Amino acid sequence: MSQDRIEAQAVGGEAVHGEAAHVKAARAEPVRAAAGAAEWTRAPERSNMLALRFIVWMALRCGRPVTRGILHPISLYFLLFSPTARRHIKRYLFRAIGPRAGWGDGYRLLHAFASTVLDRIYFLRGRMELFDVRVSGQAPVEAEVTAGRGAFMLGAHVGSFEALGACRQQKVPTGVAAHDALRLAMLMFTDNAQRIVSVLDAIALPEMRPHVIALGRPHSMLELRDWLDSGGLGGMLADRTLPGAEEQPAQQRGNNVVLPFLGQPATFNDGPFRLAALLRRKVFFMAGLYAGGARYDVQFEPLADFSERLADPAARERRIREAIEAYVARLEALCRQYPYNWFNFHDFWLEDAP
Repeated sequence: MSQDRIEAQAVGGEAVHGEAAHVKAARAEPVRAAAGAAEWTRAPERSNMLALRFIVWMALRCGRPVTRGILHPISLYFLLFSPTARRHIKRYLFRAIGPRAGWGDGYRLLHAFASTVLDRIYFLRGRMELFDVRVSGQAPVEAEVTAGRGAFMLGAHVGSFEALGACRQQKVPTGVAAHDALRLAMLMFTDNAQRIVSVLDAIALPEMRPHVIALGRPHSMLELRDWLDSGGLGGMLADRTLPGAEEQPAQQRGNNVVLPFLGQPATFNDGPFRLAALLRRKVFFMAGLYAGGARYDVQFEPLADFSERLADPAARERRIREAIEAYVARLEALCRQYPYNWFNFHDFWLEDAP
């Protein structure tokens, strides 16, 4: 199976003139570190089109209980024959769980990942009756939708993004049409997962397929602005950086920020928060956590409010810094609480960088 197709990260931000010297220094992230952090985009997707089509056929014909049986050999295969991914999984689990993490924990993580990929098929087919999905924290998001302001939804490679589609089945706010209750556009980087994207898009029901705003395009930010102005939600996965960020114009990039994450310095990008500040929107954390079996816990949590314009550049920089620190803290807490839900199988801490 391929890496998760939701390879997403914000691109955008507003150039700030006359910044303080310490802000400029924070933006001077080494090119080597930035290139290493974006190495995931150059990793070829490990998928076979025939195998993918077979799994989709089996899932739709044989049902979820039967198809889940093949996830065990698939998970074991990748645990045994993907040494690079196994090394990164081991490092992550040592930090999320502790030195007691072993082969069994690596298998559980890979099996959870395979389970969410399989369940994606059923979510995209609208088969919500197969799952026990529990949603919490959605009221503030619904308030933004009702007001027609739109909002930013920041997630990570945690659990299943498609589980968020279950919110369509929830009671919608008064005065909002059912099909408008969760109009979510994903900002995505899809170049390294085109095979599984094409297969899953072919089987998805139109109403279950999220609108996509592709990253790396000149019109991405304008398209997102129009989407938000129409009352839609803009979703991004903010735990990865983009390739070539240092070579892009200032108004088209965010800044790489090194923050402690699970006990080690890690590189994050503040582009999503700069974009939210530029477009003056609220930011929410989102996660569709896989709890085993047929259980998913969908969580929403306020992260930052950029709806009011800040005239002072220094104050805006502080707000952006506080927002990305809050995001990293929330992601770290989820990794410790749900250690088998973070699906980042690359050199996240840049320990293999030359």
